[in-house]
Amino acid sequence: MLRIFATKPDHPMADLKEARKILEEIPAGDPQRALDELGHWLESVGTAEGFRPEQRAQLLLLIDESAQPHLRKLTRDYLSSQRLSKFQESRLWTALHGYWHYAATAFGSMVNFYGSGEKGADALKNLIALVTVRALRSVAQQMKWQYLRYGPFDDSLWGLVAKVYALAEARKCAQTMVTVYPAVPGESSAEQEFLRAVMLAASSPDSLLPMEIELAERLIAHFCASFKLVLEQQPDIAYWIDLATSQPPLRLARPPHHAPTLRFFAAGHALQELEELTQKVKASNAVPSAVNLGGSYDPAMVLDVLHHLSLYWSSKPPERKHPRHRVKTRLAVTHGMDGVLAALGAPTSLDFDMNAVESWIVDNVSAGGFGVVVPQIKGEWLKIGCLLGLQPEGGDNWVLGVVRRFNRDSPQQGSVGIQTLARAMQPVQLRVEGASIGKSLDTEPGILLDLQNLQGALEAYVIVRPGVLSPGLNLEFESGALSVLLLPQEVTERAEDYEVVRCRPMLRDTGE
Repeated sequence: MLRIFATKPDHPMADLKEARKILEEIPAGDPQRALDELGHWLESVGTAEGFRPEQRAQLLLLIDESAQPHLRKLTRDYLSSQRLSKFQESRLWTALHGYWHYAATAFGSMVNFYGSGEKGADALKNLIALVTVRALRSVAQQMKWQYLRYGPFDDSLWGLVAKVYALAEARKCAQTMVTVYPAVPGESSAEQEFLRAVMLAASSPDSLLPMEIELAERLIAHFCASFKLVLEQQPDIAYWIDLATSQPPLRLARPPHHAPTLRFFAAGHALQELEELTQKVKASNAVPSAVNLGGSYDPAMVLDVLHHLSLYWSSKPPERKHPRHRVKTRLAVTHGMDGVLAALGAPTSLDFDMNAVESWIVDNVSAGGFGVVVPQIKGEWLKIGCLLGLQPEGGDNWVLGVVRRFNRDSPQQGSVGIQTLARAMQPVQLRVEGASIGKSLDTEPGILLDLQNLQGALEAYVIVRPGVLSPGLNLEFESGALSVLLLPQEVTERAEDYEVVRCRPMLRDTGE
């Protein structure tokens, strides 16, 4: 409750009763408008003169609590809608990211005021544990929304994270557990919020889809109490951060110069707990009810994210399999199943339109793929898992690749990590056949990967559109005088417009 004080500031929320009335009148049916209003109230209360420190902090906490239902609603809308237009996506993203910016600024200013030792700062002593938690939660959410768009990233936010957490340590409240929001079960501390932020950054969010980033964040929150944070480097520690800088967390490629502001962190016991959860999901094909992921997820997606986290939480995070070589050359790029089929001249594809081919700049190359610069991001198709047809400058063959990493360096320029799937491929016309009855059911275009010699091959990989395969159905195509039967063994990768299928080939002579 706010205290009754003699001189009230000249502000609409100077009276607690009036403040509550203003918040209650914000339209619940329009969450975007509500967040916009609440964000501006945070800014107004955070900067207006005349508020006593504890009064200002209480009001900021109250406004932030009022925003939470709207934030949850818009987050669900953003992540669950697969076909948002660019305008709709931009409006939702701007509302959510914008609100967290206001919250991080307001709570960060309160923490800064408390640390300044100015007159009246001590009045915040009983609230500072909660204010630091809200400050760290807000700035971490702002960074998460930048991850969801793959940038551009504001690294100065790490300076705010470092400053807030350093103050919590200095004032001996970093481990003080508080209820973050009255209507939401669960407690947290400044240390746990700090660990949630650095562990998500260390988990390579630039190689995850937006829904997978959300899921990774939820899993990190679930395991947070088991993470490890220490002052000195230890053998099982993979990452570090310097609280005296605005740099994001870094991997321990080599030991940093010793400084009292260094903090080293790792998954700790959470790595074993993650493995136990993985086995439970595999065994039951369901996520245990005790794990709050904020919604229902396909167990296969959960397992994919758990596997991803296990790689990056290991004391030895994944290293590149192949050395990279710096080069500068152009790369013609077409995208999606249809674009690749068209580039290969598949008879069932649309006519190949060279105007749809983009020109990217190769920055580095390895046996496993390319690092490229995208001079101009066109449209919204560029995303993790996107299938690419790639033709190096001066070449006449197409290479097949898939986007594994994506960062926006600016709104219109980005850097992309591409894994090579195949250096040779051919379009094939597939008959979808029922193995038990031998009856041709349908015909579909496909892409056969890297199989130059069908004779004696033990396995073959083929790319088909989603939904082509059903249990008990095989694929067949003609290759010269041979009929090739593909017996599907497993789908090794799924994306929006394609599936990669590992098959066992069987050859039959057609007698032609």
